[in-house]
Amino acid sequence: YCHGDAVSLADVCLAGQVVGSGFFNTDMKPYPTVQRIFDTCMQLDSFARSHPLKQPGAPEKVGH
Repeated sequence: YCHGDAVSLADVCLAGQVVGSGFFNTDMKPYPTVQRIFDTCMQLDSFARSHPLKQPGAPEKVGH
């Protein structure tokens, strides 16, 4: 997580930004720490269930 072993608002913000960057096919390889934090967050049920593409009415995929 961004600041220790507990989820914080920083993790919520980071996860949202990484999800958004995925909609534009952003290469996250230059940011391994950000990717590691995001992957760890997404293992939590609350983060996984809140993914924008898992919400009612969301498209099956986003493409450009």
